[in-house]
Amino acid sequence: MKLQTQIPLSPERNQIDYSSKVLLMGSCFVEHIGDKMEFFKFQNLQNPFGIIFHPFAIEKLVTRAINEELFLEEDIFFYNERWHCFEVHSMLSASEKDEFLNRLNVQLKQLGEYLISASHIILTYGTSWVYRHIESDTIVANCHKIPQKKFLKELLSVEEVAASIDNTSALIKALNPNITFIHTVSPVRHLKDGFVENTRSKAHLIAGLHEQIDRRKQLHYFPSYEIVLDELRDYRFYKEDMLHPSKTAISIVWEKFNSVWVASETQSLQKKIQGIQAGLQHRPFNEDSDAHKEFKSDLQKDIAEIKTLFPHIEFD
Repeated sequence: MKLQTQIPLSPERNQIDYSSKVLLMGSCFVEHIGDKMEFFKFQNLQNPFGIIFHPFAIEKLVTRAINEELFLEEDIFFYNERWHCFEVHSMLSASEKDEFLNRLNVQLKQLGEYLISASHIILTYGTSWVYRHIESDTIVANCHKIPQKKFLKELLSVEEVAASIDNTSALIKALNPNITFIHTVSPVRHLKDGFVENTRSKAHLIAGLHEQIDRRKQLHYFPSYEIVLDELRDYRFYKEDMLHPSKTAISIVWEKFNSVWVASETQSLQKKIQGIQAGLQHRPFNEDSDAHKEFKSDLQKDIAEIKTLFPHIEFD
């Protein structure tokens, strides 16, 4: 007897290994995958401008990075004693203007360099709902808690979603023809928009995205949305807010992503790194004991062995 439906998955070509460089951008769900990649020490850059929810916001940042359009004073504003930018998440906001502009442009340079060198890019879209700043008539990535009356709320059409994703892909492909795209839709439900509105939003994302998916062009889709909402169709796989996937759900999605997109020959190294990470977190009863000194010595030998093979891998 089967107690759940299973999403059919099979390994893809051009998989990620320890020589790959992975860029991750998008909603909070992309950071769950990024944190796993960081834990297992794959080369990665994750959300250099913080969490970004919709296709237009990702397209705008990619365009700025590729065209080397530095952030200028007119791109930022002062509100609630901090400097903000409508194109980025508030995690980058700062109290000093020059510090903020410098931070934005350092991140922009880093993104531009990674777009050139990345072997894979994972883009996770969270919503089709966007907010248009009335005064500037521009769609923003983040409202920075400015009163809602300053914005118009709009739902991107399927055609607008498809066009934006196509623009982003084309820009990156022109710069880095060999890059592999892995697109996903976040399973996190945006119920502040409303139940029906969230469904419409995800439907527009999925429909627009699938107009662009083409394996022949290295444009792929990974069904994280379907795995969480169908295979893991139970609230025990959610956090207490009943919206965000739990640690267990994230681990299950990572395992499935691993089986599809991460090269099988990395598995032994992943296990060794997992052991090292556990060892680094270990807190002994007696740091001066011979047993602990031997444990630390063996741990450093394992780290040195990995660094000999992969010098870029660093452990905290």
